[in-house]
Amino acid sequence: MSTPHPPDRLIMTTTFAVEGYRIREYLGIVRGVIVRAPTISQGFMGGLRSIVGGQIHEYTQMCEQTRQQATAALAQHAREMGANGVVGIAYDASEIGQTATEVLCYGTAVILEPEGAAASAGGAPGGVPGA
Repeated sequence: MSTPHPPDRLIMTTTFAVEGYRIREYLGIVRGVIVRAPTISQGFMGGLRSIVGGQIHEYTQMCEQTRQQATAALAQHAREMGANGVVGIAYDASEIGQTATEVLCYGTAVILEPEGAAASAGGAPGGVPGA
């Protein structure tokens, strides 16, 4: 028995439906978890900026990188399950200690098919044309 190849394209959305597609199968919850602490330079520059006030670009950059890494980990998890889509994506973050942050990206892995694909692949349910 051969193992199915992971899909080349992975559709990911925060919604629970994808226009033009129907969900053929729900595969389960997928997640990507990343724990990050600022680099020395991010911590130093961020600390200085926090004294002065205003947006702390170093921390913003770190947070964006962490979200991207968590999303990539979620996508990898979904591909390993054989999904070609992930619906209901959301993020959560929490502090670990005083210097690290955990970012969790989660959603539901699904198999999507274009709307009308089931009808054109075999007619009515059960494969009986015109039923």
